[in-house]
Amino acid sequence: MVAFELLREVNRGAYANLALPPLLAARRLTGRDAAFATELAYGTIRMQGRYDPVIAKAIERPIKRLSSELTAVLRLGTHQLAALRVPDHAAVDSSVALAREAIGTGPSHLVNAALRVIAEAGFDTLEAELLEGLPDDDVLSRRTSHPAWIIRALRQALQAGQRDPADLPALLEANNQPAATALVARPGMISQEELLAEVPDGTAGRFTPTAVIMDHGSPAQVQAVRLNKAGVQDEGSQLVALALADAPLTGPDARWADLCAGPGGKAALLGAIARQRGATVHATEVHPHRADLVRGIVDLETVHVEVGDGRELGTTHPGEFDRVLVDVPCTGLGALRRRPEARWRHSPTDMASLGPLQRELLASAIQATRPGGLIAYVTCSPHLAETTLVLQDVLRRAPECSVVNCGDVELLAGTGAVRPDGNLQLWTDIHGTDAMFLALIRRG
Repeated sequence: MVAFELLREVNRGAYANLALPPLLAARRLTGRDAAFATELAYGTIRMQGRYDPVIAKAIERPIKRLSSELTAVLRLGTHQLAALRVPDHAAVDSSVALAREAIGTGPSHLVNAALRVIAEAGFDTLEAELLEGLPDDDVLSRRTSHPAWIIRALRQALQAGQRDPADLPALLEANNQPAATALVARPGMISQEELLAEVPDGTAGRFTPTAVIMDHGSPAQVQAVRLNKAGVQDEGSQLVALALADAPLTGPDARWADLCAGPGGKAALLGAIARQRGATVHATEVHPHRADLVRGIVDLETVHVEVGDGRELGTTHPGEFDRVLVDVPCTGLGALRRRPEARWRHSPTDMASLGPLQRELLASAIQATRPGGLIAYVTCSPHLAETTLVLQDVLRRAPECSVVNCGDVELLAGTGAVRPDGNLQLWTDIHGTDAMFLALIRRG
């Protein structure tokens, strides 16, 4: 029922990672039960592109003719049959019971019939029949549950980073693996070693002196998280924020800014470092509720949180900041394992609105930075339209700026993620992080 309720919330526009914790708490699910509910829901959302054609074959009609609730139950049942170690009879019976309780007796009969067809014929057999004769990219799209446009975008990004396009299946598979929970030890509040002592079976991150990877358990059970000395944050996200703070800078280094601060992870990390150095952070967030999230985790004596449009910061605070982070809204193609619904919510047409927004935010960040200061342009996407093309367009109109080679930052030099053009591109299949992109820019 928790998994079903999450699918229903996601269908209404919720984010799975935000909607699931209160559902688990309300049903008092912990431990293995919570882990199973999470995998059942996340796996179903993630792999629905693979499951839907098989379901349609089993019910002998297009799945779009069904209600969203009935579709959710069928997807949950199919995920158990195709990917989990749930006995077939248990997957069918529990799905029928769920349909009866959540939707009604009539739909439960369809669920029973459809899932029995899939169980008796075998999911792999039915899928193989559907894939026969399709072009290779269509087969890859179906099997890995990635829309075709994402496959094209990721292949282009691999080529731009001088990776072998043959690595694409491994990258897609990495996107379909559940992400381990990463914690950040906020400097000056708790060390990585101290946080490790609080996390049973935790391991230190590969690339940062702040990351701790949890093998199991809930972050809410970690005292440092409850006390706000630590937080949940992907190591890739930590790395790009630390890189901005660690990149060499001449001249004043007392005023920093974060143009798109919500929900606050990078602002909190930068704020902790700034406090140690006697600096301050100006955090701007356009959405009031996200600004409240930022206020809830940062040191408000060091981080000033403002509700405002980052595109206006360059006008209202021209040349005021020494270090500026602009983590732009994007398609999130680098975090598909962590945000299972993202692949179904975006399309190539989103670039028509995201592209101009990203360019305007970067241009504003440059204007808000003092001569000699540093800008970190960050996206959680390797899509060329959100990374290389944005940089080229904005820097063409800002001749006073130059790209800083990320390899010159000690923290980044050993990652193996610095591209030939000097920018950083992390990859989920290689680095085990979200596929974060970072460009460091110095304003001349």
